[in-house]
Amino acid sequence: QAHLVESGGRLVQAGESLRLSCEVSGLTSSRFATGWFRQAPGKEREIIAAIGWSSVSSYYADSVIGRFSVSRDKARNTVFLQMNDLKPEDTARYYCAVKESLLGSYYTSSGAYDSWGQGTQVTVSS
Repeated sequence: QAHLVESGGRLVQAGESLRLSCEVSGLTSSRFATGWFRQAPGKEREIIAAIGWSSVSSYYADSVIGRFSVSRDKARNTVFLQMNDLKPEDTARYYCAVKESLLGSYYTSSGAYDSWGQGTQVTVSS
């Protein structure tokens, strides 16, 4: 099972940017899909972005399209979530998750993922 460590979350003001990182270790292959999820207090965990291992295919929730982008450094087995124009409603704990897969597709269901990180807190003040 993979070991994931997220980092980069902090308190920012509305309109600012952040880049979250997800360092992945413990896998035998670099062919894994990654999902970024977030959970705000009192709300369910939601998928916000996902990317296949080849980085060809990706998914974004409607709420973040045009503001967030996901990318991957294959050499470092690190996946990034670039978040621009942050809004107070983006405040949540952000989690990355991975699924080993030879397919290049992404996955949007939390149940599809095998390993999860501990999360990193993003707080956006107005």
